[in-house]
Amino acid sequence: MKNLRQKYTLYTFFLGLVALSACKKDYLNPNAPVAEDVMTSSRALTGVTTGLQKSISTTRAGLLYASITLNGITTNELISINTGNTSEERLMAGGVQVDGTNSVVLNVWTAANKVIFDADNVINNAANLADKNYAAGLIAHASIFKAMALGNLSEYWEKVPAGIGQNIGFITRVEGFNKAIATIENAQAVIAANPISSTFLGNVPAGVDIPNTLNALKARYALFAGNYTLALSAANAVDLIKTSLFNYDAQNLNSIFEVATSTNNVVQPKNINLGQTGAFVPDAGDLRIPFYTTINTTVRIKGFAASTLAPFPLYLPGEMTLIKAEAYARQATPNLISALTELNKVVTKTPAQDPLGVGAGLLPLTGPYTQQQLLDLIYKHRCIELFMSGLKLEDMRRFNQPLADRKRNFFPYPFPERDNNTNTPADPSF
Repeated sequence: MKNLRQKYTLYTFFLGLVALSACKKDYLNPNAPVAEDVMTSSRALTGVTTGLQKSISTTRAGLLYASITLNGITTNELISINTGNTSEERLMAGGVQVDGTNSVVLNVWTAANKVIFDADNVINNAANLADKNYAAGLIAHASIFKAMALGNLSEYWEKVPAGIGQNIGFITRVEGFNKAIATIENAQAVIAANPISSTFLGNVPAGVDIPNTLNALKARYALFAGNYTLALSAANAVDLIKTSLFNYDAQNLNSIFEVATSTNNVVQPKNINLGQTGAFVPDAGDLRIPFYTTINTTVRIKGFAASTLAPFPLYLPGEMTLIKAEAYARQATPNLISALTELNKVVTKTPAQDPLGVGAGLLPLTGPYTQQQLLDLIYKHRCIELFMSGLKLEDMRRFNQPLADRKRNFFPYPFPERDNNTNTPADPSF
């Protein structure tokens, strides 16, 4: 990333003003200046929002790696390949073997809550800056990561914290998705009133397309919340020619490659079928299989974690097309013709036609299909197109896949949360 080391160093300096304490979700260091007293300059706020990107996209404790691992093992995309990795092994066992001590579960919970805390500091304090165009960039950039954090919490837990603070209450996961949407829509209103300044864009790592990412995340979480009209309109607003990427450099490595691909010591794909069975097994000749996997004695990770500096997308163009297909199919009056048209855009797309190189290259589906048959096909192609995206668990619930096909349905609350918050809900039975 351009000047990324300098930008992340700046973030580290300001991060020293807060201390991580996920169990209480109270991140202030009592021995340091109060955050509100120091988060008053564009330089400080830029350091924090840049650090949000780093904390999500890098290291084993980061939200990107932790979420993809938690999701992948739980849904049989991935397997643990080293019995010494206790938390991953217990995710493999599933059920009651996954409890509040699991470090992968805790990493998702802690990282997401910390991102929300820091993002709120940026969003709230940026509004007070005199340069409204620079402030708009800060608010929109931080809102992307806050929405992603809220979305992750809402995917893995039945209820999510209503905010940040000690003994905070909880809201339903659908309310969590809607809170992510509200965060995005606030950011969109801000940048509509005050376009993001080029100065701000030059001060944060290149790669993240802010307007398109806001619409893409809105489409994703509207779909998850069952708001198909909003999902369709937001997906239609995304420019599918453009990409939005976490870029990496020598100091900030692709976390999936660093932890798993390069070591072959943590997780790898379950098999060449991406863990799919029965009618959901990829078709012969599906070009997404050699994109996402390679054979080196066993099936290994490729795709967006093939190298140290491989960029990782915040969303895929194919995800937006599949959202449109599903939204058409699930409308009160299903539009199955339009749903099949959108699905076939993914089915027939070649790698050369996709800005990220993800393409099935298959013949079109001809139908006719019932609504259920079409939904089954949409699910199948979501599982393939969005392999290792951290979205499959939500898909399995939404498409009513058997509970036996996943290791858990929702996760227990980490013990540090339960030990310090009397409002922590009861753990799910499975």
